[in-house]
Amino acid sequence: MDLDYVLPLRWEDDSGVRELTAYLRRLGRIVRVVVVDGSPAPLFERHAALWSGFARHVPPDGDLDFANGKVAGVITGMRRARAEHVIIADDDVRYDAAELARIDVLLRTVDLVRPQNYFDPLPWHARWDTARALLNRSFGADYPGTFGVRRSTFLEMGGYDGNVLFENLELIRTVRSHGGRECRPRDLYVRRLPPDPARFWSQRVRQAYDDLAQPARMLLFLAILPALAAGLLRRRYGTVLAGAALAVGLAEIGRHRGGGRRVFPFTTALFAPVWVLERATCSWLALADRFVRGGVPYSGRRMRTAAHSVRLLRARRQAGSIGSPAVSGSLGARNPAGLCEPSQNGLTEERPHRHNATVALPGSTTAPS
Repeated sequence: MDLDYVLPLRWEDDSGVRELTAYLRRLGRIVRVVVVDGSPAPLFERHAALWSGFARHVPPDGDLDFANGKVAGVITGMRRARAEHVIIADDDVRYDAAELARIDVLLRTVDLVRPQNYFDPLPWHARWDTARALLNRSFGADYPGTFGVRRSTFLEMGGYDGNVLFENLELIRTVRSHGGRECRPRDLYVRRLPPDPARFWSQRVRQAYDDLAQPARMLLFLAILPALAAGLLRRRYGTVLAGAALAVGLAEIGRHRGGGRRVFPFTTALFAPVWVLERATCSWLALADRFVRGGVPYSGRRMRTAAHSVRLLRARRQAGSIGSPAVSGSLGARNPAGLCEPSQNGLTEERPHRHNATVALPGSTTAPS
């Protein structure tokens, strides 16, 4: 298995370094590991000493000045990678050998593989957040904290825009705008460590802000609170309860797809109404951040753009492909445009859905949504 593993991180403390070191040591026996570390100098030096025997440890390249530091880490890592097949993963993602091998096989025929994350262990707030993933799965697929990517595809694209909040969707849409193929195997489960409760709460509005990149979805959530208020004022409690039951039912559909019951317990579906109410509330707060405050707070600045549309990215590609090797338009010529989702019924067309709402470990460069 000729596979590279790129891990971008930026930590302000080393509370999880022992566990991560053990994981990287195991990982280094299977694949080549590149850690792109944007941590302060004392932590960077400690990490270099800890990981030197089994990982290549480098700082982000100085020419990459993005508002979203994770993207700088990803692009730096892809520059250092040698294999055609590369895993990009947040610092709370935990692969095993079988999962790595399957992504390696899938990347022989597609440009981007999008597995499904699940939390282990499952404290209450991880069950709450898992309800989001189940609802996404009921309509299509979830957005994970890790991807498998063809390095040649990534280089042909010239990377992707790092001045957006929803960097996972930006990567997916950039691949799509270049005619790449995406695979969404619902039964490929990759473990993820849950955030602590304080971090979970701190990310609620920021995650809702990502829906600005998917206007129809944002409008749906904005409509929920007014509809709920109208139902309660008119004492239509049965209608309100039916809406809650519908959310649980949809989450159950997502839990059953792709053998999800083996990693998603039934209690996670019961949190679906709670998550929907949370997202409906935070969507209004995110809208205020966008139009009143000029963007959502992120790393000491305000991020205005959640992600760019495929149409805009295609226009950029067409403009950049003339005399510019950094943004190539050649990908579609070798691989017809389209996205794929393996299933018993063949391939189905891509539809936009939420990405993974996991929050990174303290100080990570991850911009979860």
